[in-house]
Amino acid sequence: MASQAGSSSKESLQATVFQRLHPRTYLSRFVEEGFRPDGRELGDWRDISVNVGSISTANGSALVRMGDTTIVCGVKAEIAEPDLDAPEEGFIVPNIDLPALCSPKFKPGPPTDEAQVLSEHINDVLLSTDILPLSSLCIAKGKAAWVLYVDAICINYDGNAFDATLLAIVAALQNVKLPKAKYNEETGKTTCSRKELEPLHINRLPVSMTFGFFDSSHILSDPSSFEEPLLDSTLSVIVDEKQQLVSISQSGATGGTSTSNDSLLKCIATAKSRRDALSHFLRPQ
Repeated sequence: MASQAGSSSKESLQATVFQRLHPRTYLSRFVEEGFRPDGRELGDWRDISVNVGSISTANGSALVRMGDTTIVCGVKAEIAEPDLDAPEEGFIVPNIDLPALCSPKFKPGPPTDEAQVLSEHINDVLLSTDILPLSSLCIAKGKAAWVLYVDAICINYDGNAFDATLLAIVAALQNVKLPKAKYNEETGKTTCSRKELEPLHINRLPVSMTFGFFDSSHILSDPSSFEEPLLDSTLSVIVDEKQQLVSISQSGATGGTSTSNDSLLKCIATAKSRRDALSHFLRPQ
C-alpha cells in the first residue's frame, strides 16, 4: 500500500515538473485526447456563482466566482457638475484592479498593462452597448448629475478575467439603488432623499463568453490562467439578454481557425447558448 502511494506521488511530481518545463506540450497531450488539465472537456465552462449586495458601504455590489477566478465589484455614486459638451448626461467611471495578491503573475506597483487594457475594454463595452443611458444619470441639466465609480478588483486570478469582470459589473449595476435627488435653483445645491431609493435604468444586460484557439485546430471555452499564455489567440463574444450579438473582439495572433467563418459561427452559436444558461443571474428589470 505504501509503495503504491509512493509511486503515485512520484508520478504526480514528474507530471508537475514536465508541466513547468514543457507547458505547451503538456497542454497539447491533454487536448489531443479531448480534455484539459483541469478535467474539463474542450467546450466545457467553469461553474459560476453570483452574489449581490454584499458590500454595505456601496450603492451596489456583486461578487462573481468563475471557477477559481473571483471578482468583487462595488459601485459608489457621487454628485458632480456635467460636462459642458454633455449637460444632460452623467458619468460612468470603471476601474479594474489586478493586484499582486490575486496571482503570482502580477507584481506590486502601478497598474499592469493587462489591467489597463482590461479597464479600457470594459469601458468601451459599457459605452458602446448603452447598458445604462448616461442621460438617466442627469439630475438637473448643466447643474448636477450622478457619477458612478465602478471599481472591480480581482481577489483570485485563474484566467478569463474579462468575462468575470463584465458579469460582476453588470450584476453590480443592477443592484444599485440611488437616493432620489433634487436640485434647488435658488441655493444651487442638490438634496437627496434618505427614504426614496430608485434603481438604475438598465437598457441591456451584456455578458461575454471568451474562447481560446490552440494549435489552430482546437477551441477552448473559458480558458484558465495556465492555458491563456499558450493560446494562439482569444475571441470574446458578447451577447445580451435578447440573444442579440453585441460585439466580437479578438486578441493575439490572427489567421488559422480563429478567423475562419466556421469557427466564428460556432463560437457565436455557443455563446448564445451559454448566455441563455446564465440568464438567471441577470434578469431584465
